[in-house]
Amino acid sequence: MAIMKKLKMFVAQEPVVAASCLLAGVGLFLPAVVRPILNPLETTTNQFPPPVFAHHVVPGKKKME
Repeated sequence: MAIMKKLKMFVAQEPVVAASCLLAGVGLFLPAVVRPILNPLETTTNQFPPPVFAHHVVPGKKKME
């Protein structure tokens, strides 16, 4: 019970820090839980193909054909 009392005092004294800690915890928790659930649902047809770098011209190099 002493820990809960200290936690309540901390939240009362530093509400901004407590809120940011809460948001950080949610931000760390959600991707760890939601991403494994959503990965099997994604289809490969919605993904973009990798870029082709042969079309880019690098300054100072001759274009290879």
